[in-house]
Amino acid sequence: MLNDSHCHFFSSQFFSTLSRQRGRNDTVESLCRELQWDDPGSPNALAHRWVQELDANGVARSALIASVPGDEASVAAAVSQYPTRFVGFFMVDPSHEQAVERAAHAVTTLGLRVACLFPAMHHVALTDPRVHRVVEAVAAQPGTAIFVHCGVLSVGVRKKLGLPSSFDLSLGDPLSITRLALTFPRLPFIVPHFGAGMLRETMMAGDACPNVHVDTSSSNSWIRYAPGWTLPGVFKTAMSVLGPSRILFGTDSSFFPRGWQQALYQSQKTAATEAGISDSDQALIFGGNFDRLFS
Repeated sequence: MLNDSHCHFFSSQFFSTLSRQRGRNDTVESLCRELQWDDPGSPNALAHRWVQELDANGVARSALIASVPGDEASVAAAVSQYPTRFVGFFMVDPSHEQAVERAAHAVTTLGLRVACLFPAMHHVALTDPRVHRVVEAVAAQPGTAIFVHCGVLSVGVRKKLGLPSSFDLSLGDPLSITRLALTFPRLPFIVPHFGAGMLRETMMAGDACPNVHVDTSSSNSWIRYAPGWTLPGVFKTAMSVLGPSRILFGTDSSFFPRGWQQALYQSQKTAATEAGISDSDQALIFGGNFDRLFS
């Protein structure tokens, strides 16, 4: 069983939001031509294409992340169309005056499961009371989780379009998760990319809080900041601290025509094997843990 815990749903609404941030009257079609990406079409059409892509690569289920605040409905449409294939994630900006209401609506009415926090992007510390209220709203719905991006943050599509990325990386310390994780001990917290350069701090948070998980997604190019580190070594470290039940495989796949990133899967499978992880533990990492969290 292969499940992907980290795929972005780049909907038409996503591109429209980027166009507004750019201060131009770009259409979705013109932005996609500029990026040399395929036009996503309707949420249902994009969902169907993702199902075809997952089928072609032997992926049973995946997360779909609404990658700008306010795009919950696009992912909800995809999940509604294919409820056995997708789990809906959505981005929340806690500084928005209706953040709590939007988060509650997403998990109770739209059926989404995971709220994604980007402290460095939205300039809101995890210790801020506004974040606590968002997490509290999500925690009230059974079967939900919180995704927290920590460490290095780089959004490739923003760079391609010349959009500013005034991210405050000082707010992306995984240790800041511990207060929330201890306050909501039954709520899973997921840190993507092994902490994106803050592996040590992520492991410390995970050691202190048994509800802190990691995902393995992306190329993990943050390894270049720590000479001598290797991906097999990262897997081995995560296994030694978190064990096999708190590591979730992910790719960070996003746009078409690139589609699902088979090469990242292969490199991670190789790294896990080189790290000495058994077949049964790999079965948890590459599929079982996702099914357990999001039954």
